[in-house]
Amino acid sequence: MLCCCGQETRNSVGPHGGTVPAPVSAPDGFDMVEVLPGRVLRVRHAFSPHNNPAPLHQPTDCAPTAVRCRRRITVYKNGQVCIEDLVDDIPAAATDVESSSGDGGAASEQPPQRRSRRSRRTKRTVLVDRERSITTCRATDPDLVLFFFHGVGGALDVWREQLGALAARGYECVAPDMLGHGGSSTPTVAAAYTFNALAEDAKHVFRRYAKRRNVLVGHSYGVSFCVHIAHEFPDLVSKLVLINGGGPTALEPSVCSLFSLPPCVLHCLSPCLTWAFLKAGFAHQGVKEKQLLKDGHAFSLSPFVLRATMGGQYWPEGDEAFHAELTVPTLIVHGRHDRLVPLEEDKRMAEILLIAFLKVVEEGSHMVMLECPEAVNTLLQDFLLWEYRDMDSPRAEQPVRTEATKPFGTTGGVAA
Repeated sequence: MLCCCGQETRNSVGPHGGTVPAPVSAPDGFDMVEVLPGRVLRVRHAFSPHNNPAPLHQPTDCAPTAVRCRRRITVYKNGQVCIEDLVDDIPAAATDVESSSGDGGAASEQPPQRRSRRSRRTKRTVLVDRERSITTCRATDPDLVLFFFHGVGGALDVWREQLGALAARGYECVAPDMLGHGGSSTPTVAAAYTFNALAEDAKHVFRRYAKRRNVLVGHSYGVSFCVHIAHEFPDLVSKLVLINGGGPTALEPSVCSLFSLPPCVLHCLSPCLTWAFLKAGFAHQGVKEKQLLKDGHAFSLSPFVLRATMGGQYWPEGDEAFHAELTVPTLIVHGRHDRLVPLEEDKRMAEILLIAFLKVVEEGSHMVMLECPEAVNTLLQDFLLWEYRDMDSPRAEQPVRTEATKPFGTTGGVAA
């Protein structure tokens, strides 16, 4: 009775002010970072300083490239989004994106002349005028840090293949456990697991370990935290890698959801939830996938944390206009057999973002970094070494994205 009748209290978790306390090294090699009193995150800080060679000097033809972004983003009340590239305050090109409720939030482009602009009422207009420098990310750069953020039900162990491979190549990697997940603390207040509270935790970890150039890698729910950090610190985030994160839509928890049941009911249904996640998260359900699910600590968190985290996914600011303001080069990785996130949603994300490249892993599903670690690691390494170059065109100051413009080559099992 007490378990079922527990009520949520008002969120008392706020941004951490003042100086950031130094992390405490745990006996098992992890850092225990205290965000707030009683709010401690387990962080894996992986690097190989002894195997890292001296920094390489960039060739003269690989000098930093200045990219000027000038866009007008108009959001209409009927759900349509119009993105215009501005050249000397004159709209040079416009793209209309229309939301569709029948295909899971996918986007469909139609010629602007087919629609009547008089029938659309403007909800919000955003002007983006930003200039940033894009350079090559090299493994031997001592000022480069990679951050990995997992999704709901996971832990930093889901990145073990990426952390091991990239740290061996000299990359400095940081992977935290979300509150209530893995080895982090587990508060008993549901308000501690809202999106704003978890986003503050992610920003705290970012401020603690960030250097001059940082790359954010997110999976599923962790994609939202990567986008949020990139929006807050545009000068520190060099690149983004979004894995099975879905479309650029505002987060809102479902009222009639299985995860809204009381924690005691979810505890009884935990074997069914684990089986359902195995079916939806992996392309195959064999002994190997079951072992990966067990080793990755997926859905091993308490029913209370699962219910509070799923119910706290409220982020109304993260709409299409919010994502369209990002000017960070982004790699979007999608597993072909993902049953939780449709491919159309990742395609929509690639359409909204300014510089985005979508790569589909044919043999992967939602947990593609565990199923196909070699393919994911190859994509990550190629993207980190990729340098953005302006195209020789009359509008050279604006990025050009075409099918022929590939930032890096494809590998076996990976399609553009």
